Formats: sequence, structure tokens, C-alpha cells
Amino acid sequence: MYTIAALYHFTRFDDPAALRPDLLALCNARGVQGTLLLAKEGVNGTIAGSRKGIDAVLAHLRALPGCSDLEWKEATSDHAPFGKMKVRLKREIVTMGQPDVDPRARVGHYVDPQDWNALISAPDVAVIDTRNDYEVAIGTFDGAIDPKTESFGDFPAWWEANRERFHNKKIAMFCTGGIRCEKSTNYLLGQGVDEVYHLKGGILKYLEEVPEEETKWNGSCFVFDNRVSVEHGLREGPHALCHGCRRPILPEDVKRPEYEPGVSCHQCVHETSDADKARFRERQKQMMLARARSAS
Repeated sequence: MYTIAALYHFTRFDDPAALRPDLLALCNARGVQGTLLLAKEGVNGTIAGSRKGIDAVLAHLRALPGCSDLEWKEATSDHAPFGKMKVRLKREIVTMGQPDVDPRARVGHYVDPQDWNALISAPDVAVIDTRNDYEVAIGTFDGAIDPKTESFGDFPAWWEANRERFHNKKIAMFCTGGIRCEKSTNYLLGQGVDEVYHLKGGILKYLEEVPEEETKWNGSCFVFDNRVSVEHGLREGPHALCHGCRRPILPEDVKRPEYEPGVSCHQCVHETSDADKARFRERQKQMMLARARSAS
């Protein structure tokens, strides 16, 4: 059984590059796989491995400057959610492209999962999903507004174009694990919005703690590992991943004529050129050959 830990923490790293070698070496030594992002504003990522391996990496992270109160969310899987370990250096641990946004200064009001249903049911509250369009497409909360953004960096422009819709409204925001809302709520406060709230721990914490019979969540939650999606109780959802466009697909989508393993699905078949598809086919061929060699 694999333990999966999703985490983020905003703090000040003066030299994130200096932290990378020891962190990567520890992950590899303990058999931990996944992706961790390091930037001057903190750390973000999801990792998976044995219980002891995950505990060792979390202890290392909590010992980094300003990370003693780092929190994380856990799940389990009976298969490896990742194929390798990556520790990457980034300008931002979640890219919004707004240099004045600083979650360490202030953020919106945290709302515990048990209190979320009441908040989003209030008539004076507008609920905004801050995730990408393909994530929203497979699941979201009752009544949530979908900005239809292709990336988080598109959110400020969407807000500027739509802010008049939310005059005299309280704003409740949510995302997968909470990290986007740290930045988006700080951004809205800086834009003069008086009351901004966000779901503490994100959708993952809600699905873990709120009973399914009380849910206001519809569908599945996209996750950035080989599980692809999760549902209530964090049980694995029905989705697979199109390796042509990295969007989630359902079992019935695999039967559609547009689907070609590793190349395309009905969502992206017209988005890529013949040259792209030829490159994807070669990549898929090499992956299958590598799997055959490792199995022999």
C-alpha cells in the first residue's frame, strides 16, 4: 500500500536551489516518488511511498526554515501513483503571475469542511471554482461559477472582466488542495473585496471529512497523479488520462473513434497537428517497448 501526501507551505526560502540536492537524495533513498516544487515563496507538491518513507520526507520538510507548521493531506493507493521523483525549482510554487500577491501577508477567512455547505448555500455568497476548465468539467460544487480558465494565471483577467457581477456579494473560493485559494483570496482582498472565504484543505479535505449523504459536491475531483480522479472518502474515481492532452477521460471515452492511446481523445483530436500525433505515436511506441523490456 502506498501512502500519498499532498502538501504546500508558503515561507521564505532565500536560496531554494541549495535545498534541492538533499531533498532529492532523501526521496530517492527512501523510495519516495512524485513531484515537489521549490521557490522563494515556499514548497508545493504531492509525493507517494511507504509509510516510513513519507514520514522521513515530511520530517525533512518540516525542518526547513519556516516550515515547522507545514500541513499535508493523506490518501492511500494500492498502486504507485507516480513513476519517478522530481524536485523542481520554480519562480512560483503555484503560478499566478501577480508579483504583489503574498499569501504570507493575509488571506481570506478559512472555512472548515463541516461549515462549507452552510456558507455556499447562503443567498449573498458567490462561489467561485479557481481550478482549470478541464478540472471543473468532471466535478464541482452545487452552484459554483466556472471561470473557464485554461491556467491559474488567467484568473486575474477573468476577475477584472467579471467583477461587477459580484457587487455586494461575499466570495467563497475553492480548489483541489487549497494552495490556489491562498493566492486568489489575497488577490481579491487587494482588489478591495471586503469578505472573502476559502475552503480549508480544499476539495480533498471536504471529500475526506464530509459524509457523502450530506454532500454538495457533484462528480469527481481531478488529481495530479496516476489516480487521475478521486471521489468521497478519497476513493479512486473512474477516470483515466489522455496522454495526448493530459485531460481526464471516462471508460466510455476510450471506445470513441477519436481515442488513440497516448495520442488523442475526443477533446484534443483536432487540437494537434499530424506531426504532433506522429511524435506522440513514437513516444507511445517507446513507452510500450520499455514496459515490455522491464516485464521480461
